[in-house]
Amino acid sequence: MTSKPSRPATRVSVESLDRFRANLQSLVAEKAKKLPSLRYCDLRIEVREEKGALAENGAEKASSEDYTFDFGVRAIAGRRTSASGYYGRVLGTTDLDRLEDVVWDGIKQAYNRARASAREKSRAMGCFPNLGSSLTAGDLAIVPVHQDTIPAIYSSDPRQVPLGDTIAMAVDGCKAMQSQGSNIVYSAASASTFLLRELFFSSDGADIDQSFAQTEGFAISICSGEHGNFELYDFTGHQRGWEVLTDGYTKGPIVLPNFIDFCKKLGADAVEVSAAPPLKPPDKEVTVVTNPHFNTLLIHEVVGHPSELDRALKYETGYAGRSWFLKDMQDNQLGKQIASPMVTAYSDPTMEGYGSFKYDHEGTPARRAYILRNGVLEEFLNNRQTAAIMGVECNGSARSTEAQLVPLIRMTNTIFGPGEQDPQSIISEVEDGYYIDGHRTPSIAESRENFRITAVKVYEIKNGQLGRLYRDGGITSDSRDYFMSIDAVGNDLRVNPIPNCGKGQPMQAKRMSNGGPTMRGVARLTGPG
Repeated sequence: MTSKPSRPATRVSVESLDRFRANLQSLVAEKAKKLPSLRYCDLRIEVREEKGALAENGAEKASSEDYTFDFGVRAIAGRRTSASGYYGRVLGTTDLDRLEDVVWDGIKQAYNRARASAREKSRAMGCFPNLGSSLTAGDLAIVPVHQDTIPAIYSSDPRQVPLGDTIAMAVDGCKAMQSQGSNIVYSAASASTFLLRELFFSSDGADIDQSFAQTEGFAISICSGEHGNFELYDFTGHQRGWEVLTDGYTKGPIVLPNFIDFCKKLGADAVEVSAAPPLKPPDKEVTVVTNPHFNTLLIHEVVGHPSELDRALKYETGYAGRSWFLKDMQDNQLGKQIASPMVTAYSDPTMEGYGSFKYDHEGTPARRAYILRNGVLEEFLNNRQTAAIMGVECNGSARSTEAQLVPLIRMTNTIFGPGEQDPQSIISEVEDGYYIDGHRTPSIAESRENFRITAVKVYEIKNGQLGRLYRDGGITSDSRDYFMSIDAVGNDLRVNPIPNCGKGQPMQAKRMSNGGPTMRGVARLTGPG
């Protein structure tokens, strides 16, 4: 007897979702709504096709070409009161032929978890009046319901890039760093690109199909010097195709060189800084001029994260997760002057960057959210649940790293707004101070009410001119005091990619963009150690 030939495995691709889109929408918008006491349900399902490579010291280290396929469900259910239930799962090729059944099982599991939580919430409200009065229903802020398709933007389709090209790019990036000096003792580079497609369906009738192309490069160099080794790393990338690394990308505040030039500059900076003496900080506050790259990390850590309302409300407090903006509902900074009138900060997914999208992972339309306007705290980043708690408009800030994970409140493209002053004049007005160039490592207080951030380079400023270069320096300050001291804001806005922002337990590492212009304020300098 001859055996039948095995059937080839079906390949998972972004087009695979076309086959199921109508049926999955029906599961959520029609079938799920018939479950007793169900108040709301949504489904997120996605496919990502990706490839990339890593090189070390000019030789290939690793490469891969793969896909991810997963889904997540949220259900809100309950009779006397309501609660949320979640379910997420990683999928594979064997799930394609039974996808509707797998997703329906996930909907039922999320629904059963929601009902169980609602029952326990009702019991607690009856048995423990003081505790019960603090429990709220799982209501969501009302948002417009959309049916929309948003295509990815690219010139070079990530799926059509040969894996060998990603290997060559990583290897050549290493060699570009090493060419900058014989005292570079280690170099590594990676290059990756992917195409992501996300579907979102809700029992309210939302039907959203969003696709994104994303390409990224990473480089690290360690250089030996008189005062010890100096390590420098950085990322480049954008929501576009492979052309980001081959050609670079420049549009408005986004200025990205091609990957080889990016690696050359990083290597050259490592060589230059390794030869500089360590900074010996003065024992007093000084005038500091911070450049856009440094302000990228400053706004991320001291404005962006504290503005995320799940952290401010203490729903999620891992990794310095509280907020100096809001101690409690009576003691907070809303509507108060907490920065110089020259300081405006906002989060805007409608502008280009790593944090760009038209709808967040709750189907909420994207819009600009002003965190600080003329130094006054105006708005927190929120999701539908926290917007309902605060009685405010939802601003579309709920995102997860993968569909199987619960969306968290995330900054998007979060920046300090530009001013009108030429950055050179900001420096030339300083008689005695320091220029802080590039960011390295943050150290942040629990509520981010003070900070210490190290810089790539620190220059003396004497009589309006840049002077001696120092290594291993940075600045530290009380957050409010520093922002209140800002007396100059440049017109040189730059927006930079942040590819690995960790939040939540289990950890979700998310991409967004941060940035700002040159700014001048008062802080203390820090040195080595």
